Amino acid sequence: MLRRPEYRKALVFCGLIGIPVALIAYWFLVALHQLEQLMWTTWPEALGWERAPWWWGFPWLGVAGVVVGVVVVRLPGRGGHVPADGLHSGGVTKEALPGVVTAALVGLPLGVVLGPEAPLIALGGGLALLSASLVRAPQTEASTALLGAAGSAAAISALFGNPVVGAVLLMEVAGVGGPQLFAVMLPALLASGVGDLVFTGFGHWTGLETGSLDIGLPKPPPLDVGDVLWVLVTAPLVALLVHWIFVVGRYTVRFVASRTVRNTTLCALGVAVCVALYSLTTGRSPAEVALSGESTLGELAQDPHAWPIGALVAVLVFKSLAYALCLGGLRGGPVFPALFLGGAAGVLLSPLPGFGLVPAMAAGMAAAVAAALRLPVSGVVLVVLLLGNVETVALVVLAAVLSFTLTELLPQGPKAAPTPTPTP
Repeated sequence: MLRRPEYRKALVFCGLIGIPVALIAYWFLVALHQLEQLMWTTWPEALGWERAPWWWGFPWLGVAGVVVGVVVVRLPGRGGHVPADGLHSGGVTKEALPGVVTAALVGLPLGVVLGPEAPLIALGGGLALLSASLVRAPQTEASTALLGAAGSAAAISALFGNPVVGAVLLMEVAGVGGPQLFAVMLPALLASGVGDLVFTGFGHWTGLETGSLDIGLPKPPPLDVGDVLWVLVTAPLVALLVHWIFVVGRYTVRFVASRTVRNTTLCALGVAVCVALYSLTTGRSPAEVALSGESTLGELAQDPHAWPIGALVAVLVFKSLAYALCLGGLRGGPVFPALFLGGAAGVLLSPLPGFGLVPAMAAGMAAAVAAALRLPVSGVVLVVLLLGNVETVALVVLAAVLSFTLTELLPQGPKAAPTPTPTP
């Protein structure tokens, strides 16, 4: 493959594509982060509240539901794929870019319980194909798949801050095997590396934040038998929780498909109800249930004692319900809410005799991501990156394998693919 001139040209082109894709992905993530801070921190404080009041989610999530519903019905690409169906790299087109960007920039900062990874995959792939069409590069089925994977990898590496995570994730998402794996992954890895360099440089240059995957866990003590035994309990429990969230999400897809705009709005308002009930019952910020959970996960890891048992149980219940509604009714990625739920479950179980905070969170997050994505290798790589240490790798692998195996054997519920002609 490397001796073929056309493949070498494609390899160079993919490396060049990584530059503009990473720049756009960087500003896309900056916009999401700044809008989220504005909506849930700056405005409430400017209006005289210490934190957002319990009802804060109703107007914003109502707007998010209407906008996303209209995007799904009216714009090409339906605003991206349905998150209840996991992550996908296929079907990315340049025509879908306006809908994907609109649904993400409106829905995610206003409180939708999903992350930016799926929009980034679509954005990167669509931009790569758009670049190819602008320079009039010949486009075959193979070259389109290659360019789409490379662009998606460059964009996703901007989010995860590591080109290896982006490349491994796209490898599993694309489901390519054998010799074709290296033909696709080499350009994707190159584009990810270039994208990461550009993204990191712009972060230092501008000083603006897009969020960080460093959640600040302390270094764990040496692992012992108790950690391993408790992982055998924690991983299946978390896997069952996340699996049934996705089953409910797939049923929500059917509900939304009948009357898309109205029912998408109802799902968003259902999320607002979950957010309000959590804030009313715990007296805590409604943002802990709203949004993806990326920022809250870092707060949870750095100060777990600030979360009473009642708050942990409440956030698991209400964020799980909100997550299920968003998986079937709105647009975004499924990774970060799953990570948060796994981390919260780990903190809740960490006081068990012989367990500890870091092993418990490691097992919970690995089990949650494996159950949500059905991508065990990507889940392991991502959680190890989050933890920032190698001491818990064995527990992460064990939890991911247990979770993946269990969720594959359980009933999957209805197919999440939406009907092709939605009713407004």
